[in-house]
Amino acid sequence: MLQGFPPVADASTHMLILGSFPGVASLAATQYYAHPRNQFWRLLGAVIGEPLHELAYDARVARLLAHGIGLWDVLAACEREGSLDAAIRNANPNDFASFRRHAPQLRKVCFNGKTSGRFEPVIRAAGYATLVLPSSSPANAILSFDQKLRVWRDILTHDETD
Repeated sequence: MLQGFPPVADASTHMLILGSFPGVASLAATQYYAHPRNQFWRLLGAVIGEPLHELAYDARVARLLAHGIGLWDVLAACEREGSLDAAIRNANPNDFASFRRHAPQLRKVCFNGKTSGRFEPVIRAAGYATLVLPSSSPANAILSFDQKLRVWRDILTHDETD
């Protein structure tokens, strides 16, 4: 059984981005979105106006927290060969209800891709604003970076009005 990471969040986190489960490169590096072809850090950096992909991991995380943005995955543990979400088996979800104690200001939850987005109805029903984003994974090559970025920019535009 593979184990995921703890959440990146603090008491001022008002937005959470949920992935599905760390890929092989991320598990090896013990870092969210560590695969060099994953567009997560470039996309989110473009949204918040910071060159996140150019920073060391600890600095990336610090900048996210400074913007009130947290990271986590919908799954705490699973079995999987490789990095594809389609290969996930015997998955155990994270305890989202307990997350509220870590981030009492949380208002919005965004989902990085369709796999994590399957949890969107549950989170929306719990009273949070939600947004399912196109996956930043290199496996999601259907959309260009610019096409993904147009949707990812909604992280902030909807956050200001929700």
